[in-house]
Amino acid sequence: MPITVSIVEDDRRVRESLAVLINGAENLRCVSVHSTGEEALEELARKRPDVVLMDINLPGISGVECTRKLKGLMPRLQILMLTMYEDDEKVFQSLVAGASGYLVKRTTPAELLKAIEEVHSGASPMSGKIARTVVEYFQKLQNASPQQEYLSNREEEILDLLVKGYRYKEIADALSISFETVRSHLKNIYDKMHVHSRTEAVVKYLRK
Repeated sequence: MPITVSIVEDDRRVRESLAVLINGAENLRCVSVHSTGEEALEELARKRPDVVLMDINLPGISGVECTRKLKGLMPRLQILMLTMYEDDEKVFQSLVAGASGYLVKRTTPAELLKAIEEVHSGASPMSGKIARTVVEYFQKLQNASPQQEYLSNREEEILDLLVKGYRYKEIADALSISFETVRSHLKNIYDKMHVHSRTEAVVKYLRK
């Protein structure tokens, strides 16, 4: 049986090129293409692909948010991010949301096809620079001071939502507090965890 793949990408030419590439591979088959995350969320539960190629910068909900919601609906779904971005914030947001791999769009066709097979078999393919970023983050956190003040219940709630990929405004709405209150709590969280960004906070929290 071929590995079934769905594509979530707002650029029509990229969608079509990826579909042609996948259908040209002997053991892969493209079962659907989607231009928005909303469309993907509506249709992928019916299509049930093995692997999803997900762009981050989608109109409407982002690829990160779409990934988080798809994993909630289909926990065993393998999602491979395919994007222009290499910055560590987006890398970790995607991985925390449930993505299994992260490739840049300049990845060669052969490498992309191999990555689809790898992620389907349980591996986590990443472009070289991105993999290095992940390693460096964990090394930095490993060497950080182990001392960490206890978080309050409210700070724990905010951090839990942060881990799930919520934006600051979404956290404020979910907890019925103001945006500025969220920012104040996050400053305290960063100070207590000895980190300087939401990415470091999330990664360190997940390593508990």
